[in-house]
Amino acid sequence: MNWTPDQPMVSIKNVHKAFGELEVLKGVSLDVMKGEVICIIGPSGSGKSTLIRCVNALNDIQQGSILVEGQEVNDPDLDKLELRKKVGMVFQQYNLFPHKTALENIMMAPVRVLKRDKSQTEVFARELIKKVRLQGKEDSYPGELSGGQQQRVAIARSLAMKPDIMLFDEVTAALDPETVGEVLTTIKELAEDGMTCILVTHEMGFAREVADHIYFTDGGLIVEHGPPKTFFDKAKDPRTREFLSQIL
Repeated sequence: MNWTPDQPMVSIKNVHKAFGELEVLKGVSLDVMKGEVICIIGPSGSGKSTLIRCVNALNDIQQGSILVEGQEVNDPDLDKLELRKKVGMVFQQYNLFPHKTALENIMMAPVRVLKRDKSQTEVFARELIKKVRLQGKEDSYPGELSGGQQQRVAIARSLAMKPDIMLFDEVTAALDPETVGEVLTTIKELAEDGMTCILVTHEMGFAREVADHIYFTDGGLIVEHGPPKTFFDKAKDPRTREFLSQIL
């Protein structure tokens, strides 16, 4: 594992994934460099979420290769915990522990899984709460927080593991429109700090503003990709153009 930052941090090559008879990914390849923000867009059922769930080994793959910092995710001997220390993931549903406060939710994994010092972890967790703009909510329980606030706690919880890469799977899809912006602002600031991010999103304005590169998937394949300006203004493939015309 002699990975160096001039190589892709995540390298996906010819990945195939099926659930039973249903082939969801039909040979997908893409590279993500350190510090890059990649947005994956496309119609429902086009394999977007499946693809990023393969990156942190939540889904196995039938064929192809996924390297994260030079480590093969498809290796049967893979230490999934080691991988997930490096690759943080935030889901559509926040999955916070309802009986734990915001601060406790953020501290749990570093203390229990990584066996980090509790007092140092608390200092770091409080910094993260500030980072996601939730000062004053440290002792609130998830049920006392809005969806957008819970999602920001979930982002802070992922960051508490000090990952190198963050995966975001339609993290604003379940939110009320007025709280979407606060979550996107948090992700945007992470990107500006240099965090490597892969996002599955329906938020096109956000993708245009934040992404270094956009991938459009349809039917389990990457149909078209490019930097936002080219992608949105000069899409070549008719499927891309049709998709954009429906949502823009």
